[in-house]
Formats: sequence, C-alpha cells, structure tokens
Amino acid sequence: MTAGVDLGVPAIQAIRSDEDVVRVRQLVRTAAVAAELSLVDQTKLVTAASELARNTLIYGGGGTAEVAAVDGLRRGIRIVFVDEGPGIPDLDLALTDGYTTGGGLGLGLSGARRLVDDFDIRTTVGEGTRVTITKWSR
Repeated sequence: MTAGVDLGVPAIQAIRSDEDVVRVRQLVRTAAVAAELSLVDQTKLVTAASELARNTLIYGGGGTAEVAAVDGLRRGIRIVFVDEGPGIPDLDLALTDGYTTGGGLGLGLSGARRLVDDFDIRTTVGEGTRVTITKWSR
C-alpha cells in the first residue's frame, strides 16, 4: 500500500523492530486514505494497527502484518497480524479492558478491538497468534 502499489494486492510488512512498527502505521495510513476512509476512521485503524504491530513485536517476538483492501459488497481495509510466538494462555483475560502484562497504559487487545469494525483473534499456546481486523468505509 505504498505509493504506486495496487490496493487489490496485499502488502506484507515484516515486524522485527520498532522501525517496522512505524512502517506498518505508514502502510495502514496510506491504505486507509486510498480506500477513502474518513479521517476519524483512518485514525482509529492506524491506532489499532499500531497497538497490534507493537504486540506482535513485543509479545510475539516479531511476525508480519498483511494489509489489503476489501472491495465487495462493502469497501474497507483488512489487516492480518501473524506471529509464531508463545501464544496467549488466557485469551479472556487478555481481552479484558485495562489488562496489561507490560505494566503500561497501552490500549491492549480490548482497545484495538473497540477501534475497528471486525476483530478476530486465534491463538495457540506454543504456536503463535493471528489477529485479523477490518475497518469498513462508511
């Protein structure tokens, strides 16, 4: 989703460093603008993507973010974050508002979930986590 990239083709960004988290945010912003999401929805999507990219790096040990336009009955942006980290042993707890394992005040999974229209998480202890989010154009 960088300049000149067809939004019909997913863009995959490795997440191995803080700089990659910034690249994910930029990629998502570019895709959201191209999909003509409102400024408010762009901000929500970029914020959720930033949180999930950081989680992929910190808790998953790195992974990937795949950003793609969705253009069918509805238009939007879908992002899939994948890591092969330790997985989440207590998903219900991890999705609780205010829960953090980092001792910080980050949005966490529950905050990211509130910022998007569709949120799906699949995790297996010892195998990793896959989070899929979608923000639809209004």
